[in-house]
Amino acid sequence: MTDNGDFGRRISYHRDRLGLTVEQVADRVDMSAGYIQYLEGHLGVPDRNTIARLATALDTTVQDLLGGGRERPPGPGAAMADPILEAIEAEECLRLIAPGGIGRVAFNGSYGLTVLPVNYKLHDGAIVFRTAHGGPMDQDLRTGLEGVEIKIAFQVDRIDEAQRTGWSVLIQGPAHHIPPDDLSQVTGSGVTPWAGGDRELYIRVIPHRVTGRRIHGQ
Repeated sequence: MTDNGDFGRRISYHRDRLGLTVEQVADRVDMSAGYIQYLEGHLGVPDRNTIARLATALDTTVQDLLGGGRERPPGPGAAMADPILEAIEAEECLRLIAPGGIGRVAFNGSYGLTVLPVNYKLHDGAIVFRTAHGGPMDQDLRTGLEGVEIKIAFQVDRIDEAQRTGWSVLIQGPAHHIPPDDLSQVTGSGVTPWAGGDRELYIRVIPHRVTGRRIHGQ
């Protein structure tokens, strides 16, 4: 099989996503921890059987570990037969999104309804993300009136294409610009901007309504 520099990073990503150590992954696939470390740190990919075992251990697919389908939207396959859709309690919703990652913010912007991806962290019970001072999101999330807040929506989902299962969490609440004097309240969140650059404006979303749905089979 051809070399793929992304392979090791994809193992590391899914291991971190699941909160597993190298040793725990090694136990799951019945391999040595040293070999797992080698795969994470070197170019190239192992044989197909090893990839399949790793994919199972990391709750993903062979295609995903190999970087397949990176340019297509997720979930093109058919839905499962007789799916069950269940509501998720607010406490469980917050637990699901607690590790942080990429979510979407939705608000009424200068050009109408706008949805944008953001890196986020759940910090002291609130959603925290960063944007640029003076940028479009900075302007669109300001009312210009003291004491008047803009309420936005924040959404995170996780889809398992192989199992055709997944969950989605929706949070609605006011967005607050964190002034320089109060930055100490949020800098400990460790959130970084996905787009990089000079994005030192912290936005905090206070959850007023937390809902979620989970889909699975019988």
